[in-house]
Order: sequence, then C-alpha cells, then structure tokens
Amino acid sequence: MERWIAVVGCAFALLAVGLGAFGAHALEERLPPRDLEIFEVGVRYQMYHALALIGLAALLGRWPGTLGIWAGVAFAFGIVVFSGSLYLLVGTGARWWGAITPIGGTAFLVGWVLAIIHLLRAP
Repeated sequence: MERWIAVVGCAFALLAVGLGAFGAHALEERLPPRDLEIFEVGVRYQMYHALALIGLAALLGRWPGTLGIWAGVAFAFGIVVFSGSLYLLVGTGARWWGAITPIGGTAFLVGWVLAIIHLLRAP
C-alpha cells in the first residue's frame, strides 16, 4: 500500500509542477493578479500534500497501519477538493467553487491529525 501512496504523491507532485509552470507562463498575462494568486495557492498546497504523501509512504514502510493509510486518503481527497476547487474557480470564473475549498482544507487537517495519531500509536 505504501508504494501506491508514494505513486499518488509523485503523480500529484508532477501535476503541481506542470500546473505551476502553466500558471507562470500561460496564465500570467490572461488572469487578474488576484486570480493568479488563488491559482498559486492551489498549486502550493497540492505540492505540500503531494510531498506529505511521499513522506507518509516512507513512514508506513517503517510503521504500517490503517490510520496512516487513511491519512493518505485524506491528503489525496484534500488535494482534489481544495486545489481542484481553486483551479475551477479561476478557470471558470464561477466563484461558488470557493465554497467547496474549505472541505478540502478540512481533509488536509484530518490527514495530519490521523498521521499524528498513527505515529503516536506505532510500536
């Protein structure tokens, strides 16, 4: 399972680098500064949590357990919902996507809490 968590983390990191480059080169001239900032927040949090998934996979190799796996699920869900809603907000101009963003942020927090509990309970 830790291999799949690492693969998902690497895939999200790859996508974050690509989206970051796209934002810096293709969107810079097309978006208002505030929308570009919003897009960059999505990329930043996607990369943070992609790296968290890779680190989590390494931890699960040393301390396996279900809570650690659920932490990974929460991180991945958070990336899709948090960053995805910001990308959609900027890409479509539909500001209501911002109302979904906190669900992804909550998933990030849940993932970190689960990771902490997992590590505290590990033998």
